[in-house]
Amino acid sequence: MKKIKVIIIRTAGTNCDYELKSAFELCGATVDRVHINELISSKSKILSYDILAVPGGFSYGDDIASGKILSNEIKYKLGDNVKKFALSGKPIIGICNGFQILVKMGLLPKPENFEQISTLSYNDSNKFECRWVHLKTEKKANDRTLCLWTRDLPDVISLPVAHGEGKFVADKKILDEIEKNNQVVFRYCDKNGKDTVYPQDPNGSLNAIAGICNKKGNVFGLMPHPERYIYALQHPSREGYDGVYGWGKKIFQNAIDYLK
Repeated sequence: MKKIKVIIIRTAGTNCDYELKSAFELCGATVDRVHINELISSKSKILSYDILAVPGGFSYGDDIASGKILSNEIKYKLGDNVKKFALSGKPIIGICNGFQILVKMGLLPKPENFEQISTLSYNDSNKFECRWVHLKTEKKANDRTLCLWTRDLPDVISLPVAHGEGKFVADKKILDEIEKNNQVVFRYCDKNGKDTVYPQDPNGSLNAIAGICNKKGNVFGLMPHPERYIYALQHPSREGYDGVYGWGKKIFQNAIDYLK
């Protein structure tokens, strides 16, 4: 069986692309870090890959707003192929700055519409927040998550966050639609899966949302960093699902296994 091919889009200011590459390679994929300019000069190249990943960092220094410039570049110069990639059912993930980019180009929560209908705004604390948080894995659809990236995760996991603009915001109609469609993937919580407040909830997101997916479950965006918790020893308490690996690895492995 041929290896799964992953493309990681990078540009000035992205700084989590090597960790993301390492995570996918550990799961058995072949990974290319490709600069946005190379994709713009060869627009169909992106369709030759099986998984699309947009990493964390501070793309273009987060000028204007977090992820806004890169989201516009992707949408208006690669938009047709990116939308085609999403609607084909291929896995897409955006982490932290990548989540901001997916939302601001309109690939989440409705890639079929491809219009921005939500955003990620400034943390309620008005400062950069960097810590480990607990996340509740939503499993409302037949006790199973809708998102292919988060299958077989326990009810509560922990991942690190590091962001200044992570507050998920949408109007009530959109928020209700996301909830009704089971598109919320992760919520900030305490260690027992209960509702929590700052600092365990680092940004004040509406409905404590930490990650969402599209209705098909293949496009996934989240503020916490799974690529920073690949090994159990990376956790302050050395938690892990088998004594060796962290829950971050399981997230990437899910996408590879789904395609296989």
